[in-house]
Amino acid sequence: MAQARFNPPPGWPVPPAEWRPPAGWVADPTWPDPPPGWVFWVMEEEPATVVTMPVSSPTEGVTGTIAPEALEAEHAVAGAAPPPAIEPDGPGPVLAEIDARREDLRAVERDLDRLREEADAIREQGERAKAELRAELVELNDALMLQHVGIYEYHHPLENAEMYRERLAALQERVKATVKTRAAVVASEMFSYNNSLALGRRMTTEFSKLVLRAYNAEADSSVRSLRAGNLATAQQRVEAAASAISKLGAMMQLRISPEYHQLRMEELELTADYLMKVQEEREHAREERERLREERKAEEELARERERLEKERSHYVIALQTLQEQGATSGELEERLAAIDDAIAQNEFRAANIRAGYVYVISNVGAFGSGVVKIGMTRRLDPLERIRELGDASVPFPFDVHAIYFSEDAVALEGQLHDAFAARRLNHVNFRREFFFATPVEVRAVLAEKVGNLLEFTEQPEASQYFQSSAAWPAGATSEQASQ
Repeated sequence: MAQARFNPPPGWPVPPAEWRPPAGWVADPTWPDPPPGWVFWVMEEEPATVVTMPVSSPTEGVTGTIAPEALEAEHAVAGAAPPPAIEPDGPGPVLAEIDARREDLRAVERDLDRLREEADAIREQGERAKAELRAELVELNDALMLQHVGIYEYHHPLENAEMYRERLAALQERVKATVKTRAAVVASEMFSYNNSLALGRRMTTEFSKLVLRAYNAEADSSVRSLRAGNLATAQQRVEAAASAISKLGAMMQLRISPEYHQLRMEELELTADYLMKVQEEREHAREERERLREERKAEEELARERERLEKERSHYVIALQTLQEQGATSGELEERLAAIDDAIAQNEFRAANIRAGYVYVISNVGAFGSGVVKIGMTRRLDPLERIRELGDASVPFPFDVHAIYFSEDAVALEGQLHDAFAARRLNHVNFRREFFFATPVEVRAVLAEKVGNLLEFTEQPEASQYFQSSAAWPAGATSEQASQ
């Protein structure tokens, strides 16, 4: 007699041959859906198409529900009587399964929230550790430190570098005296080793020598590596060394004494001040040499001009005397002789008055851009010669002249113009670098206010070499990039 056998769809476990679905059986939701029109019950004589999977066979506890109407329809197609109808027990087991899954989901969400909290705590701990490390980091980029510091301010203002050398020598003697009196390191007198105060004190003494040597090595290295303006870096290094010694010597209460530490910090400050003063004195000496060289050139020009005028005057005097001996006169010669006498008087005035000279306003669009001018003065007879010297190989293009004005007190006039644009200096450290963020029009307004009307002033720079060259520059290049 033919018997109906359950035919599992592809991906379902293969049950035993005699297996029948118990009451309330529900298919596992993880199993794949059966193909459309799948025959769940086949007769024993009919070969069944079974796709097996490498999974365990279901047992009596396998769950799954097949509608009785579907079973009857399938057996009608197979030409066999359907198995006994299965009466479902209702939705209770399904709802229980859903509740269980929901509870599992809530448990997973709780675990996820806990993991998020732990991750946030770890992240905060990492940020705190990063902040602590950043606080202990010593900035070694001198250029960056100089930019942060800005204009240098002396910690111990003195007149010259020699006075700083004397102060440093006296301070170093105090440092040596502090070390000799064993006041450089502070440690506990009650530290014991192997229950022995004597051994503990001996160990403390040895460790004190060791940490003092390490501290002095760091301090001396910081002094040697000092540059004008990077004092903050050296101070951070010495502070970090003192802090590390205090942490490592906590068991013995061992640390660098505040008095000795202050002496070494003062040594750093004095050394930085000394280096800055030496740099200033060198700069002043260089500027003084340049000033003397400029004055010497001006004096040589005046002397040559005086010699030329004297020779020319002697020629005219001889010519005029010859005419007078012949009973003739020449108004042209007399006028020329008077002009030469005026030139000689002007030459003598220029030679005697070192403050007389030319104030000039120039710019270099190709080197500094369109919003920068240089305001200077020269005692040369030909101020353009001085301007040509400024536009030598140190800049890519020659300077353009906007104004040249002769003044009997050119030094004072130059100072007044500098004061008017003091807040717009390019160099706020070396005032002999006479470049300002200003336009020629702005300078003309101030200059006209000081001296009255100007006979000649060129507002727009010619900059012929710059404009001709910029057309051949690489794409995206600017004058600012070219000047760097």
